[in-house]
Amino acid sequence: MINFLLNGRPQRATATPDTSVLELLRDTLGQTGTKEGCASGDCGACTVAIGEADAAGQMHYHSANACIMPAHQLQGRQLVTVEGLADGDSLHPAQAAMVTCHGSQCGFCTPGIVMSLFTLHEAQTATPAPLTPERLEAALGGNLCRCTGYRPIRDAALTMSEHPAPRHAWWRQAPEHASTEQTSAAQTNVTPPSERFLQPATLAALLAERARFPDAPLVAGGTDLWLNVTQNLARYDRVIDVTRVDELSRIETATLDDRREGWWMGAAVTYRRLTPLLDQHYPAFAHLLHRLGSAQIRNRGTLGGNIANASPIGDTPPVLLALQARLLLAGPEGERELALDEFFLDYKKTALREDEVIRAIFLPHPAPEQHLKVWKMSKRREDDISALLGAFHWRLEAGVLREVRLAFGGMAATPKRAYDAEAALEGQPPTADAFAAARAALADDFAPMSDVRGSADYRQLAAANLLERLRRVVTTTDTAEEVMLNAYAH
Repeated sequence: MINFLLNGRPQRATATPDTSVLELLRDTLGQTGTKEGCASGDCGACTVAIGEADAAGQMHYHSANACIMPAHQLQGRQLVTVEGLADGDSLHPAQAAMVTCHGSQCGFCTPGIVMSLFTLHEAQTATPAPLTPERLEAALGGNLCRCTGYRPIRDAALTMSEHPAPRHAWWRQAPEHASTEQTSAAQTNVTPPSERFLQPATLAALLAERARFPDAPLVAGGTDLWLNVTQNLARYDRVIDVTRVDELSRIETATLDDRREGWWMGAAVTYRRLTPLLDQHYPAFAHLLHRLGSAQIRNRGTLGGNIANASPIGDTPPVLLALQARLLLAGPEGERELALDEFFLDYKKTALREDEVIRAIFLPHPAPEQHLKVWKMSKRREDDISALLGAFHWRLEAGVLREVRLAFGGMAATPKRAYDAEAALEGQPPTADAFAAARAALADDFAPMSDVRGSADYRQLAAANLLERLRRVVTTTDTAEEVMLNAYAH
């Protein structure tokens, strides 16, 4: 039994473990305003808003793709759909602005666009801030529109504040039973999900369920796992949800080996929660996250899931490899640390044991004079899977390169460092000859494959070109030229 709020009203619903929020809405609850388009989290037609209450009981909303969100994750949450926005004849500003600016034609994509604008409006109301082109692009980057195009939709977003907002009582203040603190279902006065969709609240409980049901898949954001359901028609008899596990949801400062300061980032921490930290300390990493899926994906996807998935084209592992990240793995026999470059063994094969989970990822604090560049190559700029991704770390000390780490995604069966190319640059001045040797060494580091995103020849050439771009960045003293190079790279 799933207990949640739908547009402010308590709901109790039953569903199989592999039911999505979209299926629950349309097939069980008869709420058909939310549409199904791609069923893979790309088009945004199914966008809904998920409300979670803070310690003071105030609701905060984020957008999500209903097609790839497990229905049972609604437990103790508020679900807002397009049907719940208007108050009688009084439209929400997102709706009113879309009408005024003629932002809808066929209307199929419109409910999802309105819900993205709703979450943007609520964020603006809670914390007023300039609605910059970058913020607007991020808010709407996961919503396709092939009818009107984005000009009238953009106009609607910019004029939402001109329309009065009907204020449903349930928008801001959460009822007691909808509290979403990281606590057990018993503490939030709601009935726990069924024995087939398990939501442990502690690491010990998670490991116990892992031991009981070793074949049950773990789910966090569902942004990859649920594609097996929607695209491959997989069926899961039992699922273990890690999003309520307290120990996996923290970001904690730490010192590793009494010398390396940094942060342990819980495996269930979402990209959205990581962004402020990365903005401050690793802007290049933060910029990559803006190109990792859409806002709906970043609101749900997790760093631990991206690593555990072990995809050769996962976006974050090459960056973490370049930064010498470490993993904390937890199992019934205790915890163990492992360098990330020892975690990936082969295609979709890792060093994670059957009874273990990724608890946290250690990200070191940036050292003085440390540099990081991250460049992603894909067929479109936003919301696309990488054909190739390069992450480059270095220091320039007394005119020579030190601590050179070059990591790539899309070049091998796993995310991998280019050790031969690194050796060609380590201790060398950043000359054209040194980088030419590094580019030549890439042939020893990698033998990429061809697929729909790029041929082997393309990947080999593109990786070499990224090293040439790196040389120009390292050796550029003209600020204007460096700005141009970085803008082109992004």
